[in-house]
Amino acid sequence: MANPFLRRATEYVRDDTSFLAIVSPAPLTTFLAKNEHKDEIFEFPVRIIGTPGSGKTMLATLAEFKMVEAILRDPTNATNRDLAAALADAGFLDNGKPKVAAVRVPMESEYRDFWELPYDASVKAKLVFWLVQARAILGLIRNLTANKTRTIDEIRFIPRAAYEAHLEQIGGLTGSGIQSRALDVQKAIYSVGAGLRPPKLVALPKDATAPYAPFDAIKRIEIDWYGETLSLNPLVMLDDVHALHHEQLKMMFKTLSHREMKFGRWMMMRLDALSPDAVLQKPGTHDTHDRSKTRDFIDIKMQGHSKKVTERRQFRTMAVDMADRYLPSVLALKNRNATSFARLLSGEAPQLSSAKLKELEVLATRDQEKLNISYSRKSEIDKLIRNYLKNAKSYDRAEEVTLQMSRILMNRYSIRRSKLTPDLFEETDPDVKVPLKADSDVAEGARVQLNHQFERPLHFGINDLCDMSNENAEIFLQYAGALVASIETRAIRNQDLTINAKTQEKILFEKAQSIMNGWAFPHAASVRSMVDKIGIECIQKSLLPNAPLGYGANAIAIPESEMPDLAGEDNASIVLKQAIANGAVNIERNYGQGGKLWCLIELTGTVNVVHRLTFKRGGFLEKNLDYLREITV
Repeated sequence: MANPFLRRATEYVRDDTSFLAIVSPAPLTTFLAKNEHKDEIFEFPVRIIGTPGSGKTMLATLAEFKMVEAILRDPTNATNRDLAAALADAGFLDNGKPKVAAVRVPMESEYRDFWELPYDASVKAKLVFWLVQARAILGLIRNLTANKTRTIDEIRFIPRAAYEAHLEQIGGLTGSGIQSRALDVQKAIYSVGAGLRPPKLVALPKDATAPYAPFDAIKRIEIDWYGETLSLNPLVMLDDVHALHHEQLKMMFKTLSHREMKFGRWMMMRLDALSPDAVLQKPGTHDTHDRSKTRDFIDIKMQGHSKKVTERRQFRTMAVDMADRYLPSVLALKNRNATSFARLLSGEAPQLSSAKLKELEVLATRDQEKLNISYSRKSEIDKLIRNYLKNAKSYDRAEEVTLQMSRILMNRYSIRRSKLTPDLFEETDPDVKVPLKADSDVAEGARVQLNHQFERPLHFGINDLCDMSNENAEIFLQYAGALVASIETRAIRNQDLTINAKTQEKILFEKAQSIMNGWAFPHAASVRSMVDKIGIECIQKSLLPNAPLGYGANAIAIPESEMPDLAGEDNASIVLKQAIANGAVNIERNYGQGGKLWCLIELTGTVNVVHRLTFKRGGFLEKNLDYLREITV
């Protein structure tokens, strides 16, 4: 079997049982169960927004009724129990029984083709909306009968009050009648869009033009569940609605956001479906299409939904769980009883060779002489470092880290000493106004510099693997897949499975380069150029002898006072939108630092790996809007 890490589960898994064996329940908990609007997501229209590969399709596939029913049919399975608990927390279950009948409808390019038809925009929009409704109804019926626990005639559709007049146009209330009407509508509308020549408006098939509104008419669905009648909330999940023309999407959104509609409706979309101003979080500019957020619809973001530290911690949990579930699918590793992915990645701090360590010692001595640092001052600096490392949480306390931290602190002392007012009678080794401090920032800065100067591995271990993935499941699996390919080879050769830090970094660096070179979204070349320019300047700042930003820089910051001048049609705005939407950079507005508010533009994990920068957040280069325009030409 091909390496499962290198393909999406929704693409290569052919049956429901195999899918459930590897899917993680964490997205249900992270994005739905903990959402502040959890109790309203099955009644209000919901936009689920994320970068490519963030898990939108997997979430929708897991939530479909046939999957929920398959999970509940076998409670003896530990994986199923975990999934059932997550589904319950997310609101799909009530007392261990289904509460929602959900169906996923992929919005592939076929629907966009309707926008090219020679009809009025309102006609084209209705054709697509009615086709979507018909396919949603057919998909619901397939889901409800998929596990062969009921027949189509045992499905009962409950109408909304005062909508009895609409029953005939949807095919009645029986499963067979509603299915038959949906098939007729689908066939008629499909023939219009798929034909070589579109018919004239007056020649459109009757089933394509007759009123059809099951989303308006249907309120609940009743089914038999082990001798009990269950009343379910219907839910349609429109996956990849960004594939629609932007005017189509706007009209679809306005139609689906009618407050009276009781049929649940979710729209899964990429970030780049929004306007540049919305992606850049410009105040007062949200793509709401004349609807009020939280009153008329709900947004669920799969990135940037919580504080960065919390978001990163949640993703680590989700990613590790996902990797452990994929692992048994690799036969060579299963035969070696490899069940924990984290254990296959050595977290042991690397050490320089004796020759390189000797070279570093010589450099440290030269720095001391060049900077005129007395032996007593050097002893105080070394004592600060020893005291920090003794109590530090990090296990990386190698001698080279101590030496590089010493070099950084000696340079800091020299700079601070030079700012003192000269005194003829004062000693040559005075105390500086701002005392030196050895802390985790200096230690991380030392590791970054050691990586560039001595090729000492910087990015390795399970936490770094998660952090470089930018909270994106698909990116994580690409990196994990590259590592698993190496581990699988070791298993076949009967070698120790655990790969060391140096090997990990080499594999991850090559994969990161491959990911960046493979960017093929709009303006990808401009985005690559932009992040490379930022990355190079961040390296230069991080490698300064005194490490002024501690762990270094991986971002630029534009004063918020300048950002209103960045118009939506500005080339810099368009390039930045694509960079954010496709996971090349993150943006944080109104970031407070130094008594000012900044718009922080932060390189993501993949770019940081390529440029060998820290994953720690907060270190940035102060820039202006002219600089941003210059690097996005």
